Amino acid sequence: MESGSRSMNRLTATIIWPILFLFLIHAAHCFYLPGVSPEDFQKGDLLKVKVNKLTSIKTQLPYSYYSLPFCPPKKIVDSAENLGEVLRGDRIENSPYVFKMREPHMCTVLCRITLDAKTAKQFKEKIDDEYRVNMILDNLPLVVPIRRLDQDSSTVYQLGYHVGLKGQYSGSKEEKYFIHNHLAFTVKYHRDPQTDSARIVGFEVKPYSIKHEYEGKWNEKSRLTTCDPHNKRTVVNSNTPQEVEAKKEIIFTYDVEYQESDVKWASRWDAYLLMNDDQIHWFSIVNSLMIVLFLSGMVAMIMLRTLYRDISRYNELETQEEAQEETGWKLVHGDVFRPPSNSDLLCVYVGTGVQFLGMVLVTMIFAVFGFLSPSNRGGLMTAMLLLWVFMGIFAGYASARLYKMFKGAEWKKLAFWTACMFPGIVFAIFFVLNAIIWGQKSSGAVPFGTMFALVLMWFGISVPLVFVGGYVGFKKPAIEDPVRTNKIPRQIPEQAWYMNPTFSILIGGILPFGAVFIELFFILTSIWLNQFYYIFGFLFLVFIILLITCAEITIVLCYFQLCSEDYLWWWRSYLTSGSSALYLFLYATFYFFTKLEITKLVSGLLYFGYMLIASYAFFVLTGTIGFYACFWFTRLIYSSVK
Repeated sequence: MESGSRSMNRLTATIIWPILFLFLIHAAHCFYLPGVSPEDFQKGDLLKVKVNKLTSIKTQLPYSYYSLPFCPPKKIVDSAENLGEVLRGDRIENSPYVFKMREPHMCTVLCRITLDAKTAKQFKEKIDDEYRVNMILDNLPLVVPIRRLDQDSSTVYQLGYHVGLKGQYSGSKEEKYFIHNHLAFTVKYHRDPQTDSARIVGFEVKPYSIKHEYEGKWNEKSRLTTCDPHNKRTVVNSNTPQEVEAKKEIIFTYDVEYQESDVKWASRWDAYLLMNDDQIHWFSIVNSLMIVLFLSGMVAMIMLRTLYRDISRYNELETQEEAQEETGWKLVHGDVFRPPSNSDLLCVYVGTGVQFLGMVLVTMIFAVFGFLSPSNRGGLMTAMLLLWVFMGIFAGYASARLYKMFKGAEWKKLAFWTACMFPGIVFAIFFVLNAIIWGQKSSGAVPFGTMFALVLMWFGISVPLVFVGGYVGFKKPAIEDPVRTNKIPRQIPEQAWYMNPTFSILIGGILPFGAVFIELFFILTSIWLNQFYYIFGFLFLVFIILLITCAEITIVLCYFQLCSEDYLWWWRSYLTSGSSALYLFLYATFYFFTKLEITKLVSGLLYFGYMLIASYAFFVLTGTIGFYACFWFTRLIYSSVK
C-alpha cells in the first residue's frame, strides 16, 4: 500500500507540478490573464459593439442574434469562440452599431424594415418566450439596470434586454405584441487624468418601444418627428409603442451617452458579481460544518472504542458484554478482503472517480486563485474539459492498482473500459440532447467540427493516457491485504432491518447531500436562470466539507456493517456516499417545478438530460471518496488483528 501511494505521489509530482509551475510563471510575467487585459481608448476612438446569442430562461434554447430580422451590418463576421463558448451556445458576431469614445449621439437610425407574416411570427414567438438580446462591448456584457423597491433601493442588473413585451391598449382586452426598437445605451468609463485616455467600466441599456414617425416619403436622410435631438425630442418612455404585425414598418434607433465613473477597470465586474445574500452562504457553511462535527465525533468515538478494546484484550479486563461485542468486526477478518462480485466494474468506477476528483480539485484551485475570470467566457468549461482529458492517467493508475489487488490479469481490457465507460454514457446522452437542440435550429447545438474535436480529445489524448496510467499501475507490486483471506466464505447472519443494504445506502446519501444543497440552489440558479456564479471561495469550502462528510458517513456505516458480521463492504461503501446523487436529481426535479417556468417539452428534456449527466458525475465523485475512506479504514483496523 505504501509503495502504491509513493508511486502515486511520484506520478502526481511529474504531472501536476509542471502544470502549476507554468501557470505561476505565466502569472508572474503578466499581471492580467490572456484575453482580459485592459484597453485604453482616446476620445473619438471607434468602439466595437458585438452581438451575442438570444437567450430565454423559459426555453433554455439559445439562438443567434441574426436568426431574427434585426438590422445587419454590411458583412456579418463571426468572432473566434473557444471550446467552452461553443458548448455554451455563444455566437458572437459584429453589429451595425457605431460608438465613438466619449462622443454621445442621439436618435441614430439603424435601419427600417417592413414585417411580413413570417418575420412578424418570429418576433412574436421570441417575445412570447421572453427572449433577451445579449451584446458585448470591450468584453463586458450588456445589462439593464433595475432599481429594487426594497428598503435599500439598490440597483440590480439583468443580463441582456428583452426583445419586446406583451400588453394591451387602454380600453381594449386584446393582447398585442410590442418590440423594443429604441435602445438608450450608457457607456461608463474611468478616465486617466494624466493621459486623458479612458477604460470602459460599464455597458448599460434602457430599451423602449416607440412607433417612430417622419414627414413625407422615407429616405436615408429622413428626419424622425418622434426622436429629433435638434428639436430636443428624445425617447424617454414607451407611451406610443411599436406594434409587431405583418405589413407594419419598424424603424430601429439608438442613443449613446457616456458617463465618467469612479469605478476602476479592475473592479468593473463587481456590479455583475455583487452578492446581497452572502449571509445565506455562511449559513450554508455553518450548517455543513455542524454535520461534519457530528460525524467526526462518531468516527472519533468508533476509533477510540476500537483501540480501547485492543488494549483491554491484552489487559484481560473485558466484561462479558465487551467480549460479545468484539465478536463482531474481528470475527469476519478472514473474509473482509475477499474480492467482491463484479470487481472489474468497481475498478472502472473507482478509476473514473479519481479522474473526476482530480479535475474538480484542480479546477477549484484555479478558480479560487482567479484564473477563471467571468470575463473569460467559456474558460471554466474549457479548463474542465482539458483537465478531465489529462487526468486520464490517474484514472488508469487507480483502477489498475485496485484490479491487481483483486488478482486481475487483463489490465488492457480494464484500461479500455475505464477510458470509455463513463465518457461513453455521457457522450451518448449529450449526443441525443444535441440532436434535439439541432432539431430546434438553436445555436446551442454543438457543430459537427466541435463534436469531432471532442471525440479526438477523448480518443487521441484521454484514452492513451488511461493506458499509460494503467500500465504504470499494473507494473507496481500488488497491494497486500493486512489479514489472510479464508478459502471458504463465511455465512453472513441474518441482518436487522436497519442494516438492510438498500436502507443503509439510501440513509448514507442524505448527509453528504445535506452538506451541499444550499450551495446547489445558487449553482442551479446561475446555470438555468442566466446569472453569474463567481463565489468559488464558498464553493471550495463546501467541496472540502463534502469530501469529509462522504468519507465519515461511509466509515460510520461500514463499521456498523462489519460489527453485524456482514463483510460485503466493497460495493456498499461506493454506493453509500454515491446515493447522494439520487437526492441531487430529486432536488433538481423539485427545483424544476418550483423555480423554473419551462413549459416546452424539448426544454424539459434538455433540463432533465443535463441534470442526469450532472447527477451521474456526482455519483462517481462521491462514491469514490466513500470507497477510499472505507478502504483506508478497514485496512487500518484489521492491521491491528494478529
